Amino acid sequence: MTHQARFERLVRLAWLHNVIHGKLPAPHPEAELAIFEVGSEGQAVYAVEHIPGAVYLDTDVLEAPPLWNRLPDRELEAALLAHGVAHDTPVVLYGRDTTAAARAVVIMMYAGVEDVRLLDGGYQAWTAAGYEVEAGARRPVAAASFGRQIPAHPEYIIDIGEARAILADDGAVLVSIRSWAEYVGQISGYYHVQAKGRIAGALWGHAGSTPSQMDHFRRANNTMRSPGEIEANWRAWGITPEKQIAFYCGTGWRASEAFFYAHVLGWERISVYDGGWREWSADPANLVERGEPTARGWRTKRSP
Repeated sequence: MTHQARFERLVRLAWLHNVIHGKLPAPHPEAELAIFEVGSEGQAVYAVEHIPGAVYLDTDVLEAPPLWNRLPDRELEAALLAHGVAHDTPVVLYGRDTTAAARAVVIMMYAGVEDVRLLDGGYQAWTAAGYEVEAGARRPVAAASFGRQIPAHPEYIIDIGEARAILADDGAVLVSIRSWAEYVGQISGYYHVQAKGRIAGALWGHAGSTPSQMDHFRRANNTMRSPGEIEANWRAWGITPEKQIAFYCGTGWRASEAFFYAHVLGWERISVYDGGWREWSADPANLVERGEPTARGWRTKRSP
């Protein structure tokens, strides 16, 4: 991984442990490292035990119903400030569910947090390695100013109009980060979304063997699979770094994890289509497909 363009963004367990205990310098000595456990079920489980120094960050403060898209920019700024995050705050995020943490990573990158990192393997890998935990709930210290206009990187998250433009561009691809069964329309993958299928023209970017897994991107210990393996899966579907890429899933979580790995690998023209399948399928005027793809000449795959 140290040979990848942005390897430092995917944090090793030992590195974080050593920074917490002062055995290694923080990434920016002039600013205190902020560690967040990201989740969506409230902080009760977090309060029982969590990585030392971590504050709980609920995804509900970053996105909102009914589509669960990111908050409007002013509300997003207020949420980040309430959690002590400014543009120059170094941040490490982890989760019991890595997709939740990845969702927060991408939203912070969109806002303009300059140094936001993801703990490789998350809480599962931390405890499996035998590192210590602490109990209780820490309270964040609010920041006074974000320090730059939000969004600093609007290109990282796109909306439905931009998704349509990508579908019409031969040099761009919309990539479904969903299970094969979801991609071909056998299941919807969500209890709150009845529609089955995929956005017409979208390529399959892999995800996991079920809608709740990301095992095509993660090893059994929850850490990122090898870059060569991930890129090979993408190349087989015509998903290559010189193209403009927009990842989507249902509401942005799995797509955010795929986006982050592409970012670590140095891919530049990448984004997350925020509304994803939930937004697209809600409008009957939007074209959808089911079954194995046959158009545009890309190589089809069967369920792995």
